[in-house]
Amino acid sequence: MDIAAYVDRWRTSTFGRLTDPPWTVTQAAEAHIGAAIAGLAAPYVVNGDVAIHASATVEAGALVKGPAIIGPRCFVAAGAYLRGGTFLDEDCIVGPGAELKTSFMFKGSKLAHLNFVGDSILGAGVNIEAGAIVANYRNELEDKAIRIVVDGRVIETGVDKFGALLGDGARVGANAVIAPGAVIARNARVPRLSLVDQYPR
Repeated sequence: MDIAAYVDRWRTSTFGRLTDPPWTVTQAAEAHIGAAIAGLAAPYVVNGDVAIHASATVEAGALVKGPAIIGPRCFVAAGAYLRGGTFLDEDCIVGPGAELKTSFMFKGSKLAHLNFVGDSILGAGVNIEAGAIVANYRNELEDKAIRIVVDGRVIETGVDKFGALLGDGARVGANAVIAPGAVIARNARVPRLSLVDQYPR
């Protein structure tokens, strides 16, 4: 599965050389983001394994665990928690009480507040409203392997943690849940209080 078919900026990003499927990329997010940090210079301020652009705002009370890249004009609110390898492109927002784990966010994407997004890739202009969750682990099943039905075929990912690939412009309504292992089309609309579960039945 080609990430660039869902996320235009993937191909021109520092990760564009990666042609692995999204669940493989997120599994290695810490290594990929750590390697990208090594190539950054001013106006990024690099402190250990965290790189923050000089134009970005990280409020007091936000917790950012590296490796992490926070790009130009991004905003990370007090109470936000970034961990496990995170990348914020340009103009991204991670709101108060939101947790972003092992994920990539592209230009203009937003987590409103009180969200969890794990092991995912969010295209440009993705908006996830308050309380919405992108889950990454099938705790309820004995077999934790992530399987996805896309275009009528079952994909065996070979991983047990993967949230979603959300195409450019996708919108997720408040308190919606995207179950582990989802591929969301560009400009898709996920209604408030809904469940998206692409696990084969």
